[in-house]
Amino acid sequence: MAKNQYLKSPDLFPVTEQNRLISSFGFAVLWTSMAVVLAAFAIGGDAIQQIPLHLVILATLVGSVGIGVCMTLTGDIGIEHGLSFPVYMRAPFGTIGTHIPSIIRGFVASCWFGVNTFFGATGINAILFILYGIDQWFLCFLVFAALQLLNTAFGIKAIEKFANLAAPIIVIISGWMYLVLSDQAQAAGRNIWGWVENPATGTAVIGAFAITAMATMGFWGTLAADMPSISRFIKAPKHERNWFKRNKAQLIGSIVAMPIVHTCMVIVGAVSYIAVFISNPVDALVETSSNVVILGILMLMIALAQWSTNTSSNLIPAATIFSNVGGPRVPHWIGVMIAGLIGILVQPWNLFSIIVPALLIVGGILAAIVGILVVDYYILRKRRVNVPELYEEGGQYYYWKGLNLAGLFSWLIGGGVSLLIPSYSYLVGFAIGGLLYYVSAKYWWFRKYRQEELEDPSDERFLGLTVGREWVIDEEEEEEIEQLAEEA
Repeated sequence: MAKNQYLKSPDLFPVTEQNRLISSFGFAVLWTSMAVVLAAFAIGGDAIQQIPLHLVILATLVGSVGIGVCMTLTGDIGIEHGLSFPVYMRAPFGTIGTHIPSIIRGFVASCWFGVNTFFGATGINAILFILYGIDQWFLCFLVFAALQLLNTAFGIKAIEKFANLAAPIIVIISGWMYLVLSDQAQAAGRNIWGWVENPATGTAVIGAFAITAMATMGFWGTLAADMPSISRFIKAPKHERNWFKRNKAQLIGSIVAMPIVHTCMVIVGAVSYIAVFISNPVDALVETSSNVVILGILMLMIALAQWSTNTSSNLIPAATIFSNVGGPRVPHWIGVMIAGLIGILVQPWNLFSIIVPALLIVGGILAAIVGILVVDYYILRKRRVNVPELYEEGGQYYYWKGLNLAGLFSWLIGGGVSLLIPSYSYLVGFAIGGLLYYVSAKYWWFRKYRQEELEDPSDERFLGLTVGREWVIDEEEEEEIEQLAEEA
């Protein structure tokens, strides 16, 4: 394949209207399933050691709504233009520079796949141990990982159907977990609304509150960066200039459904710690529950929850990124397998104990990317994108040897500074990364490398869904991607 075709992988072409399969309700249900993540229990277990439950809930809501806003902002790239995260990243980072932050994001998503798979495997292993006395968690881990990888190969439609099945049951089971653990805490003489292990005092309360909020933002920081990879499959009205109406499905899912469900998961983790000093309720319930049937159902639902989360929020974005890096020779399904292999090799069973500090670090690094995306898309380009040039090897977004130094330097500095202030890492990374990019891109880089959509901000030339346009990069290859979508 010719070099100038390297950027034209059919899996990365803009998604057209007929291939947008997720409805507003479907996206909310998808979020309900994605937000049931056992690792979120650790946030509640850590927070309840310093601040009471009502402050844990408030901090979690603040963080989840804040990150939901970031997701919706970046997600409009997928809604408006049908573009995935790694493809749009060619604008602020360059056609080659996009690979650097994208690979890091893909690596993080792969690690999350491994962590969630490990927790799901513990649930499956618990079922086998309860019923048959078999204790083979690593074998369960490998089999569970393989099943998820195969499911993801069927495409986004299969994932939505799976989420529709799992979500209602998961919500019910989570409520049951809360009631059981609350009773255990009460029996131990601990009031869940007043008990704190080592209460923070004075300004330390603010710091503990901020850490909980920032950990929540870091928890979903990967999706805030590459929400376009999912949002490009969401149904949206053509010729809709109102941003809120155009992104209605995103608003319902990311600012309503996700914060509610994620906060419920954090509450369960906090109550579990209050009850038995273990923030993982799977371990807590295995140790304390005597109802074998209910426990078996619970463990099965936990496994299903991790499955639906992994496919939508980890495997698909990571696979899209790896496919972008490898070009046409690395189709989506190979990207899925690469993500799965990384998730296994990082030994995720060792990551849970350091999850909150890791979230603060990762959150700040990813926040700088989100800040750059928001500034590039909304403030500099005003949502207008020269989409065909994103797929040209030597085109407008090639810049200097394929690199946009304004984006790369802003990201490195913004992410680096965020590491110095971990309690507020996401806010620091977002603000510094975005501000530096605005100044360096507008007053330096884009004066050196002229951008057509900045020189001539034409709606008809550079907007997508708002003016009823569906971007077609190559007629022959467009037919190929439509055929792939039908097969999926």
